[in-house]
Amino acid sequence: MQNPFGLNNTTAYLRWREAKLAAAPASVDELIVEVGDPRALTPNEHTALAERIRRCNMAIYASSLHEADTDIPRLTGGQFGLAHLDANWLAGEDGVSEIRVFDDGTRHHYIPYTDRTIKWHTDGYYNPPERTIRAMVLHCVRSAASGGENRLMDHEMAYLLLRDDDPRHIRALSAMDAMTIPERVDETDGVRGAQSGPVFSLDAAGHLHMRYTARTRSIVWKQDADTLAAVAALERLLASDVPHIFHARLEPGMGLLCNNVLHDRAKFSDTPGHTRLLYRARYYDRIAG
Repeated sequence: MQNPFGLNNTTAYLRWREAKLAAAPASVDELIVEVGDPRALTPNEHTALAERIRRCNMAIYASSLHEADTDIPRLTGGQFGLAHLDANWLAGEDGVSEIRVFDDGTRHHYIPYTDRTIKWHTDGYYNPPERTIRAMVLHCVRSAASGGENRLMDHEMAYLLLRDDDPRHIRALSAMDAMTIPERVDETDGVRGAQSGPVFSLDAAGHLHMRYTARTRSIVWKQDADTLAAVAALERLLASDVPHIFHARLEPGMGLLCNNVLHDRAKFSDTPGHTRLLYRARYYDRIAG
């Protein structure tokens, strides 16, 4: 069977496109599955989550589990074949990151650990290829007093809409030098070399992966007409009101399980006794099934 993501495989692409659009959720409500305990899903709960992930690379579970326990995202991910955590230097000893406001220390200098807006991105866009982030579990322990909503978009749907607009967008964004993260020197992290790579790529099994950030600082796009036109088209898409962009606010006990889809985060506000805390587990694996 031909891979639908090859630009020369028009027949395979059109067949995949038809099925993708037919299965696409119409609202964020279709992503949500009520579960008892995400650490120990029932067969029906697992099937329901897996079905949504097959349709759009993401699912949201909703439970009454409000414990502050980093085993929750790890045990949830483990039920979907996620085993190899990206134990980055800002994560905890178990490889899970606490996503909350840090008022001081190293984390305070990085946007995820503040209450600021985070623009559209996929996680780990700055990682080298051997540390590609293919899946993620984001579990909410406490929501903010206000704000903190996420927008979510299946990266395969973004590919589809961009290819329909102009196949040259896909060709440009698949170039090995499409997007470069410049070298960074940090007194704690040391030297992180420049990372050039494509926005769209395929893994060994032929699954589509997306590497992207809407940040304008510390990003260098290839300076040719096709790449700049493709980046502009993607920015327009993510700023549009297409029905394939979902709005979600994770409340306590809820979690996002996904194949590293496009997402952002709105600014939020904490109050004393009501401070936002999420656990994030990022994996080199793709969700099985």
